[in-house]
Amino acid sequence: MLARFLDRTGMAPRVEAAAVIPEWADRVGPAIAAVTQPLRVSDGTLVVAVSTSAWMMELNLMKAELMRHLNAGKAADAPGRIKGIAFVMDAGA
Repeated sequence: MLARFLDRTGMAPRVEAAAVIPEWADRVGPAIAAVTQPLRVSDGTLVVAVSTSAWMMELNLMKAELMRHLNAGKAADAPGRIKGIAFVMDAGA
């Protein structure tokens, strides 16, 4: 019933995209998870807080690889795919 409601209201792709937030640590590994915190998904872009500028630079270089991990198992045209990652500074991450 919930799945039909989500499909009918057009919310299913948003819910599917937001599912990467609780899966973040499993998909990126413990080293990256220790210095980051996924915040939200907005218009297909995952916003991730990063603890240091050095890590932010490193993660920007790894963006393509991270995108592959986040979208693993999803077709290229699947609703709910993550289209981009935006890293923001947050010393508390």
